[in-house]
Amino acid sequence: MSITRLAALGREEPTLLSLAQRLLTVAESGLPSMLLPGGEAFAFTMAGRQTPAGSWALEQRGTSTRYAAITALGVRFLPENRQRAVLGGRTAEEFTGLLIESLPGVTNLGDAALIAWAAAETGHPKLSDAVARVDALDEEGRPQYTVEAAWVLSALAAARDTVDVERRFSEARDRVLRARIGDSPLFPHATGPGLMPWYRAHVACFADQTYPLQALARAHASGDGDPEALAASEACAARVCELQGDGGQWWWHYDARTGGVVEGYPVYSVHQHAMAPTALFDLTDAGGSDFGAAIRKGLAWMTDVPELGARQEPLILDELGVTWRKVFRGDPKKAVRAARGLSTRLAPSLRLKTLDRVYRPVSVDRECRPYEFGWMLHAWQGGRI
Repeated sequence: MSITRLAALGREEPTLLSLAQRLLTVAESGLPSMLLPGGEAFAFTMAGRQTPAGSWALEQRGTSTRYAAITALGVRFLPENRQRAVLGGRTAEEFTGLLIESLPGVTNLGDAALIAWAAAETGHPKLSDAVARVDALDEEGRPQYTVEAAWVLSALAAARDTVDVERRFSEARDRVLRARIGDSPLFPHATGPGLMPWYRAHVACFADQTYPLQALARAHASGDGDPEALAASEACAARVCELQGDGGQWWWHYDARTGGVVEGYPVYSVHQHAMAPTALFDLTDAGGSDFGAAIRKGLAWMTDVPELGARQEPLILDELGVTWRKVFRGDPKKAVRAARGLSTRLAPSLRLKTLDRVYRPVSVDRECRPYEFGWMLHAWQGGRI
């Protein structure tokens, strides 16, 4: 008998169920303020600004098509009245329709793939138009960023039952699997050479792991089964969970050749409460292992941040409807990442540990982006385990 993800969390750790419910409330209360005037697009970010009285105020900055699509993917799990409350009076399907109408002006493959994915999941009648735009932007044989290649695969997996995408689905699946370097279970930042400078070609981020493992799990679940895709998803998930920090941290940069960590920081809130859970839950739903212990450990970091020590500045601001974006080193021009990226290119085991003493991860990035809440809703409101 299947149970909801929240019910499973409550059974395993009741205190974390309260935290997850709190975060979901923050997401629903915060997303409407991220909707731009007119209700047809979402801001890129909500930046925190401290007032003279010491409190925090938020400012909308930029616009993001991909964040809007991710928001629709998460909001679709809410009851219709709550969808409309978040999306300016529209359902997730209706809001996705606005994104589909914008597709002629969309030139980024990842943005188009997310719109197609949302169209498939919401049952939008113009799904074929969205898939056609992905096809037009995805030049055959051209290397793509791994995250965007994974979104293409997830979109096509979701669309398989509705439109004929089998040839492109097979190509997208093979592209993600071929991207791996040697026997490493991790995925690189790009599916082929040419997009990254030589000295950073081995460095991959956490998103480069979660989105492919999610896409391959969904590919397996979408048809008659794909043991190779499921095994690759499982191996990637097992490795990032093995590398998880003692405080539940999902680390940021990895060596795609060796499967090790290049640089741990920043630790992003979205990884802890949303991206890792949604990918690992999707893998379990597809028949993979249960990574619930790692998910719970990562979620607990949100209110027990070892990097901040006695300071313990809260990362969840209920009254503002945000979670602060990350804890980071505050190093100029991301110097630690650059140094470790170059050093591990030359000597994979070289860590330059003195950098940890010079640049301690005690800074808080006070902004919040819509996709953080979109994936949170997707993680905890969707699926059954």
